[in-house]
Amino acid sequence: MTTTKTAGTRPGAPAPGPDAPLATPPARTRPRSRTGGAAALLLTPFFVLFVLVMVVPIGYAVWLSLFSEKQSGLGFGGTETVFSGLGNYTAALGDPAFREGFVVLLGYCALYIPLMIGGALALALLLDSALARARRFFQLALFLPHAVPGIIAALIWVYLYTPQLSPVVEAMEAGGIGFDFFSPSGALPSVVNIALWEWLGYNMVIFYAALQAVDRSVLEAATVDGAGAWRTAFSIKVPLIRASVVMVALFTVIGSLQLFTEPLILNKGTGSAVTSTWTPNMYAYTAAFERNDYGLAAAASVLLALTAALLSFVVTKLSGGRKQKKAEKGATA
Repeated sequence: MTTTKTAGTRPGAPAPGPDAPLATPPARTRPRSRTGGAAALLLTPFFVLFVLVMVVPIGYAVWLSLFSEKQSGLGFGGTETVFSGLGNYTAALGDPAFREGFVVLLGYCALYIPLMIGGALALALLLDSALARARRFFQLALFLPHAVPGIIAALIWVYLYTPQLSPVVEAMEAGGIGFDFFSPSGALPSVVNIALWEWLGYNMVIFYAALQAVDRSVLEAATVDGAGAWRTAFSIKVPLIRASVVMVALFTVIGSLQLFTEPLILNKGTGSAVTSTWTPNMYAYTAAFERNDYGLAAAASVLLALTAALLSFVVTKLSGGRKQKKAEKGATA
C-alpha cells in the first residue's frame, strides 16, 4: 500500500477532502526599496525643474531685495552695492504708488472675480442643459479667445477702445452713449473686460468638464422628484462640482494679483488713466527697468508673492472649513 503526499500538508496529517479549499501560495511582494527607488527616479525631473524655476528665482529675489545700489562719494563716483536689510521693504510699503496699486487690485478683484466665476458657471450650466444644441460649436467659440496671446488681445481691445478708430465707440456715440474707456472711471472696467474676454471660456470648459462627470442617475432622480431645471442646476449640479469652483476661484485670485499685461498695453493709449505704477507688478517693472532699482523691485515682488500666498491660504482654508462643517452636519443628521 503506497501513500501519496499532498502538497501543503504535514506528514501524518489527514488528507484534505475533495471540498476543502486549495491552499493559495503566498503573494510575492515587491521589495520596498525597489518601489521607493522607482518613485524617486520618476519624481526627480519634477523636483529638479521645481528647484530651478521656482526655488532658485524666489531665493534670488529675496537675496536681491536685501541690497541696494548707492553712489559713492559725492555722487561723482560709481555705484556700490550695500546691504540694506529691510530698507527696500519699508521703502516699498512707504511709497503711496505701491499702496495705491493694491487698492486698484482690490477693486479689480471685487469686479472681476464674481463676473468671471458667475459667468463661466452660467455658461457651463447652459451648455450642460438640454437647451444648448450646438454644444461643440459654442465650446470652441467661447474657448477661442483664450488661444489669443494676452498682448495681442490687449492690442485688439485698445484699438476697439480708441475714439476715431473704433467702430464700437462710433456705434456707441451714434446711439447717444458716451463712454471714455481710458478715463479714470473707465480704465478699470476696460481692463476687466479684456480679462473676461480672455479667460471666461477657459474656466467655462473646466466647469463643463466637471458637470460631465456628475452621475446622471442623481439628476434623473431629481427630475422624478419634481425638481425643475433651476432647482437641479443650483441645488444639485453646483454643489457636486464644488471642488472645481474652489479651484477656479483660487486660480482666479492668484491670476488677479498678477495683473500686468492688459494695463501695460492700456498705458500706451492716448490720454489713458493707467499709470506706470497702476498695479504692484507694474510698480516692480518700473522700478527695475526704468529706475534701475532692482532691490526695490525685488522687495515689491516678494511682498506681492506673500500676499498671493496669504490669499491662497485663506481661500483654501475657507473652502476646507465649509466642507468639514457640511460633513459634520451630515453625520449628525
